[in-house]
Amino acid sequence: MNLFEKALIVDDEYHIRKYMGLVLRSMGVTTICEASNGAEGVVAYLSEQPDLVLLDVNMPVMDGIEALLEIRSLNAEASIVMLTSIATRNTIEQAVDGGALHYIRKDTPRDELIALLSGLLMEKNQAVS
Repeated sequence: MNLFEKALIVDDEYHIRKYMGLVLRSMGVTTICEASNGAEGVVAYLSEQPDLVLLDVNMPVMDGIEALLEIRSLNAEASIVMLTSIATRNTIEQAVDGGALHYIRKDTPRDELIALLSGLLMEKNQAVS
């Protein structure tokens, strides 16, 4: 049984969405949804109800922190992991305070990314059980 079947990747960089999609598919995710900014991400979250959201911090229209807060207001149990190229203490604190499960740098090696996501989702599933 997969830990999750449907994921939403919200990032303004096409190649990051595609790469993260490949990583998630290798983990058994069967449905990948995409959005290129935070506003589109909130709409996609509502329509798709994904099990996991990977959310970039810096995007046009609506940034990731705003989208995180909006999604969490819609579903306090949403599983959201923030993605970024640059991790500042302030942004990490905002993400954690906003309810993100974790904060991942985009340059994290693939195997480490898979291990981290798997571990986070196992923890979340155990907490819900």
